Amino acid sequence: MRRYLFIETYCIGSHALFAEGLSAHSSHHIDIVTMPGENWRWRMLGAALYIVDNIPPLEQYDGIIVTDLFNLADFKALVGSKCPPVLVYFHENQMTYPQPPGDKGVFQLGIINITTALAADMVVFNSTMHKDAFLDAVPKFLKRGRDFRPEGVAEKIRNKTKVLYPGITLQLSNDVNVKKQIDPPLIVWNHRWGFDKNHEMFFSVIEELNHRKFDFRLALMGENFGMIPEEFKKAQKQFKNKIVQFGYVPLRKEYERWLKRGAIVISTANQENFGISVIEAMIMGCAPLMPNRLSYPEILPEPFHEHFLYKNRYDLVEKLCMIISDYKRYEHIQGLLAQEMRALLWENVAKGYDRALEQLAT
Repeated sequence: MRRYLFIETYCIGSHALFAEGLSAHSSHHIDIVTMPGENWRWRMLGAALYIVDNIPPLEQYDGIIVTDLFNLADFKALVGSKCPPVLVYFHENQMTYPQPPGDKGVFQLGIINITTALAADMVVFNSTMHKDAFLDAVPKFLKRGRDFRPEGVAEKIRNKTKVLYPGITLQLSNDVNVKKQIDPPLIVWNHRWGFDKNHEMFFSVIEELNHRKFDFRLALMGENFGMIPEEFKKAQKQFKNKIVQFGYVPLRKEYERWLKRGAIVISTANQENFGISVIEAMIMGCAPLMPNRLSYPEILPEPFHEHFLYKNRYDLVEKLCMIISDYKRYEHIQGLLAQEMRALLWENVAKGYDRALEQLAT
């Protein structure tokens, strides 16, 4: 057994689940040092300055794990030669992440992602799509420099990259009985309430479903950080007789009960590097409807593509209507999908991480 230090400076949501899941399922000993999941820009810019004085002695560790919201180059410069080898895990990156218009700080944050990858001994991405998007973005991003543009940066990073899907944390005591989820079908939205998840399209589809006189219920979950977008406020009034859950569900057991009740989970995301929330819902027996882009074609096994990937809004509406109007037709394939996606549970992916950590240490 080796010892590793996991530094998570933005410990909330998928970042927290990843750190806790890896520590719980790895065959190695992993200590976790965290900072609260807030002020993410300051975490990228300044967390290293704080962390160096608030971590255990590094000599006792065979390696360090950090994630993308961290300035690893600053950290390594500050701790010097006593720093063990470092693995950086990219949940997301600031070069390909959709940014609000007029954001002048994006360039600096993108540079931090690049220098962090260069300073790392191993770079791990949560999907092949994410890895390819990052490496393709690096030279384009650096061309924005006015002079003395570095070359070959992407190749330096590529030579030390891996792809490891994050494990899924769920308590599965028995098989999910999908027959209990359909009268009327419960549609689940369990994504972060951010602009990049494209909730405007989701609610326009729900309006059309309602206009066509389909009966359904809605569970609107996902983190919102106290900021409720206007579209959600409007939907809360418009669909008040159909909404059975509105707002973030902090207790995992309660959240999992909602997933187990769910019949359909929908993603309309403009940005998704993996898709933990959708995978959680699939494992719990929800029929997914996801765009045929981003990480979804990679994560969803190919035999299920024709049923659950949509090309555009029209295709989403038609597939959704088909599932709701003839749900029993999908019960068997939905059950097969739930079993397939269990391959992503932590107990099934942890060995891949252990191998990577052993390689890092040697």
